[in-house]
Amino acid sequence: MTVGTEFATPDPYKYQPGFNSYHVTEAIEGAVPVGQNSPQQAPFGLYAEKLSGTAFTAPRHENKQTWVYRIIPSASHSPFEKVEGAKNFNFQSRENTFHQIPNQIRWDPFAMDEEATFLEGLQLVAGAGDPRVKNGIGIYVYAAGKDMGNEAFYNADGDFLFVPQTGDLDIETELGKLYVRPCEIVVIPRGIRFRIKMPSGPVRGYILEIFNNHFELPELGPIGSNGLANARDFEAPVAAYVDDPTPYKLFGKFDGTLFSAELDHSPFDVVGWHGVYYPFKYDLGKFNTIGSISFDHPDPSIFTVLTAQSDHLGTAIADFVIFPPRWLVAEGTFRPPWYHRNTMSEFMGLISGSYDAKEGGGFLPAGASLHNVMSSHGPDAATYNKASTMDLKPAKVGEGSIAFMFESCLQVGLTDWGLKTCEKVQETYNQVSWLPIKKNFTGPAQGSASNPVKAKK
Repeated sequence: MTVGTEFATPDPYKYQPGFNSYHVTEAIEGAVPVGQNSPQQAPFGLYAEKLSGTAFTAPRHENKQTWVYRIIPSASHSPFEKVEGAKNFNFQSRENTFHQIPNQIRWDPFAMDEEATFLEGLQLVAGAGDPRVKNGIGIYVYAAGKDMGNEAFYNADGDFLFVPQTGDLDIETELGKLYVRPCEIVVIPRGIRFRIKMPSGPVRGYILEIFNNHFELPELGPIGSNGLANARDFEAPVAAYVDDPTPYKLFGKFDGTLFSAELDHSPFDVVGWHGVYYPFKYDLGKFNTIGSISFDHPDPSIFTVLTAQSDHLGTAIADFVIFPPRWLVAEGTFRPPWYHRNTMSEFMGLISGSYDAKEGGGFLPAGASLHNVMSSHGPDAATYNKASTMDLKPAKVGEGSIAFMFESCLQVGLTDWGLKTCEKVQETYNQVSWLPIKKNFTGPAQGSASNPVKAKK
């Protein structure tokens, strides 16, 4: 047995393993000074620069910072100017711009835009909160077919978690290169500059943005010291630099608005770095699924890959949860997810295959669904009928499939694009999924509004 995804395309890059590990990497030996962060003169005429993802005074176990040694300081650029009238830029994450809807929402597969670069093909679907106060999330889809040229992008509002669905992403960042394929994820933290090329053709996928805190591994509690996503399987880039006087354009998302500035050099000129603040990727095929081996269907929390906690312990601003291939063996149990109403909002997407809780169809790869705070949901009628009558032998579900969920304690609103402009909302989602459910009740008839049952004394 081989653990991990069998990718069609090999990864051309090298990585450093470990989640939240302290890494030191040099593209030229000796580029990182020994025993000192900011010497009077850094090696090879480089400039020392500190990249901080948390406050300087954050507790040691939460503090995220990296020292970089680069050819030109990142401050060397023209003044930023607001980008006016650019195609597809729709980043405004504001409570008063969202449509708050209690209905269950489902989308057909989002359209591919082969004429767009990654940045042009990025669309905000839903979100909550406000980046100005560093509280909230954004949920995006991206669809593109053109490489970014001599340009780079950074997000001052939060961290991006990418979930590719179609096509490979060749991502060049200040701290090194990452090659990310469907069934992998990548996190690019706040402020880190990057550009994306598409070596296998057009790309499409999903992004979860968090305005506060950073993604962490969930606590394992009674599970013990191993299981779910293991720290050893996360990969960070090694230093790789470009010394190029070609002009670059730098785009920045700041307060939900796109700005641009001019550079007279490549922004990817970091020759060495050390620290714990960096992009990283992970193969979802290495997720060690935990489940019931006796009875009852456990909470989907056991499928959490990464979490960003709120200030209330155990309540997430955002969880990234997956539903990979796995064995079901529970006896006497309704095995799909149960019907429920949840104080959390649940945005689901499908990378490939089919989702075992939606046997009736309609939830397709590159599509999505949103079940907001306290919106009732669960298996559709076809799934219930099958699961409630099946012979409960051990069975493996999800072969060739992987679904995921962005879960948040926040009430998630929809943008105009997500609700209307994309033209992918399924108007009959509720009707085809749950209205066909039949009454199976076999108990005696009791009172109704017109014929109430009187309480016995």
